[in-house]
Amino acid sequence: MSRDPAPETLSVLFVCMGNICRSPTAEGVFRAVAAREAPGLALRVDSAGTHGYHVGAAPDPRSQAAARRRGIELGGLRARRLLREDFTRFDYVLFMDEQNRDDGLRIAPSRPTARIGLFLEYAPALGRTEVPDPYYGGEAGFEDVLDLVEEASRGLLDELRTRAR
Repeated sequence: MSRDPAPETLSVLFVCMGNICRSPTAEGVFRAVAAREAPGLALRVDSAGTHGYHVGAAPDPRSQAAARRRGIELGGLRARRLLREDFTRFDYVLFMDEQNRDDGLRIAPSRPTARIGLFLEYAPALGRTEVPDPYYGGEAGFEDVLDLVEEASRGLLDELRTRAR
């Protein structure tokens, strides 16, 4: 009796500046959307920051509270800095904005194997390319981030499902 081969694990890394607001929110939301809409899809998901300001810290309490209101727990995540090898260890390295993409590309190897882009490319109907940084704003900014990353998560998940077939 032959056995089906194990499904290929697809890997995604979400990146913002400090890895305490946008990218951990994207990590948590994407995990939740994938668990709900594609539970059989083998995924490895992580997040990182282009700067090391908050290495080891939990996500911003406002990000955690906003996500928790939607049933998503971020408290177990810890900030880390983007590494050169992330561009070859992950299938996708997705940035929250152009400035952080440009900063991240400065450390990328000359031949990265990851598909590098902006996360909102997976939500073209939004008509936006960047997830705004809510750090210096009010509570509404954290809700906006959740809305944007949820939409982009669905688009990314569609691509990953197609790729896994």
